[in-house]
Amino acid sequence: MFKDLKALGKESLIYGLSTVGARLLNFILLPFYTHYLVPADYGVVAAVFSYVAFLNIVYHYGLDQAYMRHYADREKAFPAAVACLGVTTLLLTLLFCAAAPFWAGAAGIGAGNSRLVYYAAAILLLDTATIIPFADLRMRHRALRFAGVRTASIVINVALNVVFLSYLGLGLESVFLANVISSAAAAALLAPEFRAAAARVDLPVLRNLLSFALPLLPAGLGAMAVQVLDRPIMLHLTDTASVGVYQANYRLGIFMMMVVTMFDQAWRPFFIERSHRPDAAPVFARVLTYFTVGGLWLWLGLSFFIGDLARLRVAGVNLIHPDYWSGLGIVPVVLAAYLLNGVYVNFLAPVIIAKRTGIILSVTLAGAAVSIGGNFALIPVFGMYGAAWALLLSYLVMVVMVHLRGRSFYPVPYEFGRIGAAVGLAAACALPAFLLPYGGPAGAAVRAAAFLAFPLLAWHGGLLLPEEKEAVLRRFSRPLPSDHS
Repeated sequence: MFKDLKALGKESLIYGLSTVGARLLNFILLPFYTHYLVPADYGVVAAVFSYVAFLNIVYHYGLDQAYMRHYADREKAFPAAVACLGVTTLLLTLLFCAAAPFWAGAAGIGAGNSRLVYYAAAILLLDTATIIPFADLRMRHRALRFAGVRTASIVINVALNVVFLSYLGLGLESVFLANVISSAAAAALLAPEFRAAAARVDLPVLRNLLSFALPLLPAGLGAMAVQVLDRPIMLHLTDTASVGVYQANYRLGIFMMMVVTMFDQAWRPFFIERSHRPDAAPVFARVLTYFTVGGLWLWLGLSFFIGDLARLRVAGVNLIHPDYWSGLGIVPVVLAAYLLNGVYVNFLAPVIIAKRTGIILSVTLAGAAVSIGGNFALIPVFGMYGAAWALLLSYLVMVVMVHLRGRSFYPVPYEFGRIGAAVGLAAACALPAFLLPYGGPAGAAVRAAAFLAFPLLAWHGGLLLPEEKEAVLRRFSRPLPSDHS
């Protein structure tokens, strides 16, 4: 078991290098954009990339997940998936390009910005071209190559943004041009992977792929609704300043989101490959336990010290402007919501193994309904805190529903007793740090003590099993040097 878990952790770390880079890209470029683009132009950039993120779900329609699930028949599944995506991507791209002024006007960026529709279509086309090769690399455990291509694309994107905006002064469109070139570079680097697409398309295999994938499309749209609908609802119910403060602090939850994304990149190939082993279910249960315990400790650390990070002064300037500090209280709630999202990712294993992807649709639509209803109910009373709690509630509903539905198809002996004990321990460590009226160095000392108390109490309080303690000690023990005197 520990050997399998070690392999999962190693690949999560490697995938995380590229994932962290992608997620931090917005933070790297944010101050740069605000310096070289006027607010109106930056608003257009943000709007277009929001549409690109949403349309990526439509372009991919879950076919990468279907390919990984049918990887055992790789020789037929790869060409079928690539050909199918190629046809639909060309049709969608032609649809957007043929009526670019209409789509620009409908998107709210103005018909005068119709050229941006062409850039967005090119980005969507190129990103879709790489989705199956990237999935293939994950299934073949080519984590270093996966991370290398992703990292190269990110570096090219950042470098071209700097050159185009700072040195050449090309303006708004150069942001999208940089993304097109970086996406094209990723596709070129993955060109050797397309050799497997030369085979004839097997129609029965394609039908199997589509029957698995298509239910994931509305599910993906529902999941996206959980993530992004709170801001337009808040704008309707409050004002733009509240939305701005909420957005700035919401994005501080990116650190937990990156951990969940890193885990997800390695988790899906991990459980798909091991689903037929006799010891698979106990291994999956132990993964959830370790993920939850580690996630709770990370939640404590981020919740305790994210305010200090926001107030950090770099070159005489606070990392986050003081005007936004009033929203720091939502960060622990947002972090907890993302941690629940990670638990949801764990609970997806039985559903995907049983090929019951229709369940994902009902679960994500329920989460979207809770998110919408919760936002309308809570924001008028609690403001931005209501939006954060609505997000948490929506993920909680998704966690409970997917577990209850999935356990009847592929039972896993999850260690809910240990997980409950870990949650209780985290709450006990958090309460003094959050409730005691300490500020300054005294408050920092209390938070640090509470953060360090969690692993100590977990170790000495019976949360860890004897074989787990032995494995930890064996991992960190080193033989003493021989005495030759």
